[in-house]
Amino acid sequence: MHTIREKQKLLNRVRRIRGQMEAVERALEEEKECADIMQRIAGVRGALNGLMAEVLEDHIHEHVAAEALAAEQRSEGAVELIDIVRAYLK
Repeated sequence: MHTIREKQKLLNRVRRIRGQMEAVERALEEEKECADIMQRIAGVRGALNGLMAEVLEDHIHEHVAAEALAAEQRSEGAVELIDIVRAYLK
């Protein structure tokens, strides 16, 4: 699986996102100002979008655009990609 090559990089991103979510939780528990909480949530959303972009890019390179793939494999990769993008955009 191609994500294994980038495993540590992806895990580091996930850990940073977890830390950001914990900061949101603390802000809510401490009844911080709405603007502060929204700023933290926006940061989490941006980090999640960055993570998704990274994994999507890898998927496209490995399962859709790779020249070594058979047409059927490319088609399967494209269908997976479409399904995931639709779910993500809901």
